[in-house]
Amino acid sequence: MTSRIVLASRSPRRKEILEKLGLVFEIDPPEIDETPRERENPLSYVQRIAAAKADKVALRHEQQCVVIAADTTVALDGEIFGQPRDVDEARRMIQKLSKKSHSVHTAVSVRFDGKSANGFDTASVMMREVTPELLEWYLATGESMGKAGAYAVQGQGAALVA
Repeated sequence: MTSRIVLASRSPRRKEILEKLGLVFEIDPPEIDETPRERENPLSYVQRIAAAKADKVALRHEQQCVVIAADTTVALDGEIFGQPRDVDEARRMIQKLSKKSHSVHTAVSVRFDGKSANGFDTASVMMREVTPELLEWYLATGESMGKAGAYAVQGQGAALVA
């Protein structure tokens, strides 16, 4: 018997990854509070959010279903940069990251048959000096919305990385 796979995310990038693996899956994005706790470490935060997403979706499906959830956050000097709420917040995030090395944390959480498996990875990214012209060009692409830290290194945001 083949287990159903459920992606607990609305991220187009995560969907694309599973499709490239040739997996057949359904999408069931959870609604959870992603507010960081006071003084929460960015790595602890991203692991907590990924686990909460997996737990919430696993409760909606039978145990013989594989639930995959993930979360990514950008951190600079302990400050968590989630997804910007609007273009002004995206602008402020990119300006703070300009000419600085920062961390990108991704956590994954899998639920199956009442068991869980969790993992994470951290990358160090150096953002180049983002001139006002480059910043406005990038913001005009619309790519910054829905991305942790307001940029997508796998897209046009690669132009922001040193």
